[in-house]
Amino acid sequence: MDNYILELKNVSRFFGSVIALKDINMKVKMGEVHCLLGDNGAGKSTLIKTLAGVHKPSEGEFLLNNKPIEFQSPRDALDSGIATVYQDLALVPLMSATRNFFMGRELCKKVGPFSVFDTKRANEITKAGMADMGIDVRNCEHPIGTMSGGERQCLAIARAIHFGAKVLILDEPTAALGVKQSANVLKIVARARGKGLAVILITHNVHHAYPIGDRFTLLNRGKSLGTWKKDDISREQLLEMMSGGQELETLEAELAEFARADADN
Repeated sequence: MDNYILELKNVSRFFGSVIALKDINMKVKMGEVHCLLGDNGAGKSTLIKTLAGVHKPSEGEFLLNNKPIEFQSPRDALDSGIATVYQDLALVPLMSATRNFFMGRELCKKVGPFSVFDTKRANEITKAGMADMGIDVRNCEHPIGTMSGGERQCLAIARAIHFGAKVLILDEPTAALGVKQSANVLKIVARARGKGLAVILITHNVHHAYPIGDRFTLLNRGKSLGTWKKDDISREQLLEMMSGGQELETLEAELAEFARADADN
């Protein structure tokens, strides 16, 4: 029995007369990495903001655990177990790894009549959360700005998992990283999948998506071109659709027609 935690049925999103999304159908399964592919302007950002509670669907239905749901804010989505790690990571470089890990959800203890941040316990949780993702942090008190891009991605993912995420949305996690750091982040994504989470990986890089993905949804100009399981589509087929293979063939035919017309003249 397929265990889908999240489903979109004919979801559209309009901004005035602009159609950002039109009739999107998508199912996200627990324990899978569902890759959302598309070039710039394909509608990826609008779709993930709809999933994350930033935008409400203009049309269609959003189901969570097979029940219709409507988020009033990103906090509602987070409380329902949908956590989004955006490209900028929402981290403060001059703050420690621990302070970033618990930012907005501070772990406090009572000292007399006062409530203070429990630094020791918070450091232990942060170190364990990072280690669980395969990253050994020697000192959680160091500013996060001294960590690599891959380590910062790991912290953001570990934080989401610690606070109860069931669906993890990753917005272009490898976009600004080198080859080695990108590989490390994809290993972290695999670990998150291994914990039974549903992972939605947004990217325009098929070479990063294909090795880690279990299912692929391709967006183009706000519409879905379809969803495929990994066994049903090759990397080359995905690349061809991403690069607009049919459009390129049409363009080549038009250019050839123009060349013949010029030659006749």
